[in-house]
Amino acid sequence: QVQLVESGGGLVQAGGSLRLSCAASGRTFSSSAMGWFRQAPGKEREFVAAISWVSSTSYADSVEGRFTISRDNAKNTVYLQMDRLKPEDTAVYYCAARRYTIKRPTSEYNYWGQGTQVTVSS
Repeated sequence: QVQLVESGGGLVQAGGSLRLSCAASGRTFSSSAMGWFRQAPGKEREFVAAISWVSSTSYADSVEGRFTISRDNAKNTVYLQMDRLKPEDTAVYYCAARRYTIKRPTSEYNYWGQGTQVTVSS
């Protein structure tokens, strides 16, 4: 079993930066693929970024070059560094986990955190 808790959300101005953290409990973290997803009001949850257990990464086109996903296996933590934020990035951000390999669809992830709100003002 894997439990995930996100933190680090908040209100920032456009062009600013924010760093999200996802703390994982359980003993399967090191062999899991981790993903960040986001959901704005009235919209479907969408893929943002993912990182495999060997630290290969994948990014949505909308955040490529602005966001960076990383993990610290010693701390059982995954991070999402968000730079040059835009109002369009406003959403609830969720951390998710699955076994071994990176997948983009929401349905491929079976562990989810509670979400953390990110609001970017113009």
